[in-house]
Amino acid sequence: MADFILLLSIFSIWIAVFESIVIMAGAVRFIQKQDKKGIQIPENMDHYPTVTVMVPAHNEGLVIVATVEHILRLNYPEDKVQVIVIADNCTDDTAEKLRTFLSKTSYVHRNVTVMERKGTGGKSGALNDGLEISTGEWICIFDADAAPERNSLMFLTQKSLENPEQYGVVFGRNKARNRGQNFLSKCINLEIITSQRVYHTGLWELFQLGSIPGTNYIIKTELIREIGGWDVTAITEDTALSFEILNRGQFVALAPQAEAYQQEPEKVSVYMKQRERWAKGNYQVVLDNIHNLFNRSSWRNKLLVLYYAVSYFWFMLAIIVSDIIFLVNLVYQIIAMFKPGVSSPFQFAGDAYVFLVIGWAFMYFIYVLQINLALAADIGQSNTRNFIYACVSYFTYAQLFILISIKAFYSLVMDKIKKRESKWYKTQRFG
Repeated sequence: MADFILLLSIFSIWIAVFESIVIMAGAVRFIQKQDKKGIQIPENMDHYPTVTVMVPAHNEGLVIVATVEHILRLNYPEDKVQVIVIADNCTDDTAEKLRTFLSKTSYVHRNVTVMERKGTGGKSGALNDGLEISTGEWICIFDADAAPERNSLMFLTQKSLENPEQYGVVFGRNKARNRGQNFLSKCINLEIITSQRVYHTGLWELFQLGSIPGTNYIIKTELIREIGGWDVTAITEDTALSFEILNRGQFVALAPQAEAYQQEPEKVSVYMKQRERWAKGNYQVVLDNIHNLFNRSSWRNKLLVLYYAVSYFWFMLAIIVSDIIFLVNLVYQIIAMFKPGVSSPFQFAGDAYVFLVIGWAFMYFIYVLQINLALAADIGQSNTRNFIYACVSYFTYAQLFILISIKAFYSLVMDKIKKRESKWYKTQRFG
């Protein structure tokens, strides 16, 4: 039995390594193509679609004014932009601060609505209320801490016009605006860069496959209304929406030049709550969509289901099992130094354990390589300091994912057993 468990862990880890190499190869090809094209800012497009920018805001008094100011300064025709800020069950001065800011002469002519709501449904409920009064052909979503770069909306709409019939959603890249604050924010920065510049680009280059990041994206107004709005029961409404869009034969397209900055947690407690919510939501979305592997849904939908299922269930379980084996053997080896008769419960035949260690080493190498590939593709990020953080983060920051995954899965199971609703957690902001 022990040999079977070990062999399954080895096989799983090597499959994960192979998957990472394939995606990384796609990312390299994507980066090479982008380098040849260069950054081409669209100055005069033949058609500027009308866009409704929606910002869900729950007690965002610390950041909301700066966010709306960034939105109003976007390089896009003013008469083509409607802005709706949904002050969702706020108990602070979010709406008051925003109205004071908008009363300034330079912004009184802009089409901005401050909606105060007392409904339920969290972020999804707020977006659905905003959807009712939206007038744009596309809806653009920015979180309340977003700082979109000036041309981000232009890049998003430009991408949508490349294939208006099939691109139901277009998403950009998000960057950590407080990446240098402390060790945690520096590690989060590495994670975001790798996700945005390796996994997103690799999947798009190889399979034309994308998933909505939750902020800095546009979606066809007609499509989201046809779907029935955002799912108020989903903890990660963006991932749930990605699957729904793929189910309808539409694409979630990547616009790599459309960038926006966002705040990241600076405290471990805040980070853990945020990522546990994300993991729990993704577990639920996988369970809700696992049947798509066995029906007539599109192959892209099946691939996305498989990708999430493998990442959040199979690989994570294999890593946990292999780590337990490693730690138990290590403890027993230390004990055996003082009591030679003691032996580990995990005794393996032949060189099986050696292959597991080699798999771990290779996985670590790929982990560091991916991060440094992503850093090299982002101006100003590839340096000795970030290389050291990449090497260290595997043994520190990355190991938090194991704890987060276990807690998220346990919470999800308890919700099912006790038949209780999952609570939506809003990430704490700071000035």
